[in-house]
Formats: sequence, structure tokens, C-alpha cells
Amino acid sequence: MITLANADAALKDYYLDAVSGQLNEGISPFYSAIEKSTQYVYGKNARCALIKGNNNRVLTAEEDGELPESAGNSYYDVTMPLKNIFGTVTISDKAMRASQDSSGAFVNLLNAEMEGLVADAKASFSRMLFGDGNGLIGRIVSATNSNTFKLDNTKSWYQGLVVDIAEITLDSVVKQKVQIVSVNTKTNTIVLSEAISDYSDLVGYPVVISGVLGKEITGLAAIFDDTSLYGYAKSSNPFFNPYVANVDELTEGDITAAIEELEERGGKVRMIICSHAMRGKLASLFNSMRVISSPEITAGYTGVYVNDIPVYADRFCPANNIYLLNPEDFVLCQLCDWEWMEDDGGRILTRVAGKAAYTATLVKYAELICKRPYAQGLVRVTG
Repeated sequence: MITLANADAALKDYYLDAVSGQLNEGISPFYSAIEKSTQYVYGKNARCALIKGNNNRVLTAEEDGELPESAGNSYYDVTMPLKNIFGTVTISDKAMRASQDSSGAFVNLLNAEMEGLVADAKASFSRMLFGDGNGLIGRIVSATNSNTFKLDNTKSWYQGLVVDIAEITLDSVVKQKVQIVSVNTKTNTIVLSEAISDYSDLVGYPVVISGVLGKEITGLAAIFDDTSLYGYAKSSNPFFNPYVANVDELTEGDITAAIEELEERGGKVRMIICSHAMRGKLASLFNSMRVISSPEITAGYTGVYVNDIPVYADRFCPANNIYLLNPEDFVLCQLCDWEWMEDDGGRILTRVAGKAAYTATLVKYAELICKRPYAQGLVRVTG
């Protein structure tokens, strides 16, 4: 007979390992390649000491002369609060009772819930990797009418999202919890479920995932687009300035120039990430030297190679962006791996107040930090 006790045991002893494995290895090639570590966590914060540069630690001297004095490392002290990432599954009391006398039916019920949770977690984490920490999906370019807006960028996955329209500074919200009911990726327009009376005043405003303003991990958009990073102004700290090139029409020379510039900075491009359409353009540009890779070579992800660098397509990557990255320069600082939240009695499945349902919550406290922002690159096609 199925009870809450053995349902808890199944979630803890079986499903947790399976879910953690899928989330750690199945989110994206970039996520799979970066370091995940608890050693940079102090209390509720992630803290990293980023080495500023070459500090003359290896020097030469006369054979019988005094030993040279070497300068010690100098650092940027980066401290960021860990972001709180939650995933929930909900099982109605009716469904629980209906499967009480059938372990197979209950397993099917749990499997369906866990598959949905894993799919949502993969999508959310992949999206956050390209974000700025605010759930930004785009900025309003123009308003057609009270509920139809053109954005600077649209993706098909926007449809169905519940979003907020934020102030320009991203510190408050103008309109909350409106759903995107349709998306036209050819015209970059979205249609909202509600009319907004002062719609003409919203040009330039950000559209963000509802309720997550300032609460998501610091992704690639923050590294490349923001004027400051980890509390340091980029204008006075070149260390935090990545390579960015805006081009009207993509050429082979744009990519090779970016790779060479990053090598001049002491970096090493080990991965290129872009949209599916942009990957096709790169494959055409480098047709004479590209190599189609197999899933076995790339840990389940297919791609092409450009100058011996794997190129991966990600549906959450902005359509016109080509990121040239070294995953070894990134670390996901985490307090723990994915774990179930437990109540005071150690139970995972708990009653939802006021509802005939039970819920279980998967948690992860983490923040993404780039150890060498200046050694990462972006080629943005503006034409």
C-alpha cells in the first residue's frame, strides 16, 4: 500500500540521484563543462578571489647574485549572494488515494511529475545562463497598440510566459503578471493577455520573467552587457571588460579576429555558443575546415568545429550573439547539489495549506562567477 512515508522514501532514495544526474549533465554543453564547487561558499554568499594578472612571480637573476623579489598576487574580491533556486512537484490527494493500492500506478504518477520538473529545471537553468540576473527576455522597441509590442529580440519559447514590465533601471515593476499569448519571431512582436493604457510610454522598457527581478544567477548578459560586474565598474576596471565586437555582416575574419584577440589577452577559446540559425551561418563560413561531430564525441550534444573549437547551438542564446568562451574560467558556486527541502519531521511531501494536495520542493543555492571576464568574447551581428 502506498503511503506518504514510502512516497517520501522513493523521492529521497531513488528520484533524487536520478534527477541530480540529469540536471548536472543534461542542461547544456556549457553547463556540463563548467566547474561546480562548494569551496567558494561562505555562509549565504559565494566568494571568489579573482587574480588580476601577471605579477612577476618568476624572475631571473645573476648566478651569484641575490635572489629576485617577486610580487605576490593581487586580487579582486568578489562576493555575491547565492541565488535561491526552487523546483516543485505537486500531487493531488485524489491522485494519491487513487494509486494507493497500485505501486505501478503511483510510480507512473511520480515519474510524470519528475519528468516535468526535470524538463522545467533544464529550461530555466539554460535560460538563466544567458541572462543578466533579472529574468530579462527583451526590451520594448515600439508599441503597435495597447497589448502588442515589438521587442529587440524574440524567441518561440516566449509564448505562454508570465512576465513583468520593469522600470528602465530594473529596480521596480510597472506592470505585473501579464501573459504572452502569442509571438511572431519574424517581426519580433509579442501579444500580451492584457491591455496597458499607457503603452506608448513603455518604449525602451525591459520585459522580464515575472517575479524574478534581481533573483536569478548572474549569466552571460551581465558579463557582456552591463556597465558593472560583481560590484566593479567596467569603465575603471579593464579586468571585467570582455571582448565585444559588433558587426553588420558576419565574416570568417570576424570570428578569427575574436579568437586571436582573446589569445592575445591570455585566454583560450574552448567553446562557441550561438543560436541554431547562427550555427548554420558559421558552418557555411568555415565550410572548408569544419568537421561534423558525433554525439559520442560531445557527450550527447551535436555540433560543428570551427578552427578546432566546438560550436554548439542553444535555443536560449540570443539570435544574433556568438559567444566565445572558456568554460574553465567559470565556476558555479553552490551551497549544495540539488536536494529535497524537508520539514521539521524530515518529510519531503507536505500538505499544501488550504488545498487537497501535497507538494515536494527541490532546492539549489548557487551563483555563477566568471574568474576571468576579460578573456571571454562576444561577436554580435547587428545587421
